[in-house]
Amino acid sequence: MLATAIDLPADTAMRRNVRLLFLCQALMNSAVVGQATMGALIGYSLAENKSLATLPMALQMLATMGASIPAGMVFARLGRRPGFLLGAAGSLLGSLVFAFGVWQASFPLYCLGAIPAGLGFGIAQHYRFAAAEVASPAYRPRAISLVMAGGVIAAALGPELVKHSRDLLAPSLFLGTYLILALMPLACMALLTLVSLPPAMPRTGAATPIREILARPAFLTAALTGAVAYGSMNLLMTSTPLEMMLCGFGISASATVIQVHAISMYAPGFFTGRLIARFGTRPVIVAGVLLNAACVGLALMGKDFLNFTLALMALGLGWNFMFTGATTLLAEVHTPSERVRAQTANDFIVFGTVACTAFGSGLLHAVSGWNLLNILVLPALVVALLRIARRPVRFAA
Repeated sequence: MLATAIDLPADTAMRRNVRLLFLCQALMNSAVVGQATMGALIGYSLAENKSLATLPMALQMLATMGASIPAGMVFARLGRRPGFLLGAAGSLLGSLVFAFGVWQASFPLYCLGAIPAGLGFGIAQHYRFAAAEVASPAYRPRAISLVMAGGVIAAALGPELVKHSRDLLAPSLFLGTYLILALMPLACMALLTLVSLPPAMPRTGAATPIREILARPAFLTAALTGAVAYGSMNLLMTSTPLEMMLCGFGISASATVIQVHAISMYAPGFFTGRLIARFGTRPVIVAGVLLNAACVGLALMGKDFLNFTLALMALGLGWNFMFTGATTLLAEVHTPSERVRAQTANDFIVFGTVACTAFGSGLLHAVSGWNLLNILVLPALVVALLRIARRPVRFAA
């Protein structure tokens, strides 16, 4: 019989829980990375108006933003496990509706699948917060980094599933892929039954008004940094498969570029925490800004396979440094009792920005072209850089 967390010493049980959360994050992210690889291509093939090719991804990010507030309520009242099970169910439903839309060759049906898929992805963003809750204070930074690094498995698995299963149920291209991706949240549900997660915390005293949290300069810095990191990354990543298709590259080539990009996003999670501990949060965020600017430069230099690969690699690294730094800043802007409210407000802002960039990505790409799309990232990076440089990012609880 397998030992349960109750049978194990406290330190062993803690590390076991972190490893299980790592696997849950990897499974949930696999569906998202797979969708990022093929979503715009499927949208382009199904939509009569080609500027709507990235609409499914935009709707998914809009649902991710919309999940922030109800997810916070579920986590606060019922605890982490019911919330994560609900998220896995949303991801499962999303994959099945995506599959039905592909089977029917219906763009509206395909777009409909983005709603539950986005809700599931939004709830899955809280795995990094759950890691902090199950870990001891000394182990907490490594636990957060490790769970975020679960995306490395997703980065390797998601695009490979797309490459090898796209023709599985031909002539319905990608139908088999979505049915395989539906297995990911099912496996996640099974793992969640093995994780020891803290119950819902009883509410004590009056809750801090959300406007008070939003008004804190440190919160604004953390939220702005996270929004620019995720928004600029999503704007360019979503359009890359489209641009590569227009340049004559096949699905396998664009899947490989997205795979390299996703690995670059998550692999630094094994060491970014150590860089922050050694050099500080702001220098790491600045390095992320510079890497994103390098992505723009590489994208403007040419449209060879190497250009796309190196640009998306720099974009992934830049996202990791900026987003991990923003998550570290966020931990400094609230008291323990304000934790869920601050996390919910932050993710609402971040994924609201991501939804806007996903909506605009296809339209800007169709109307203005690849070069201008990249150049438009630079002003946002400058704003984030100025915000980090202008004031200390601390909060006195």
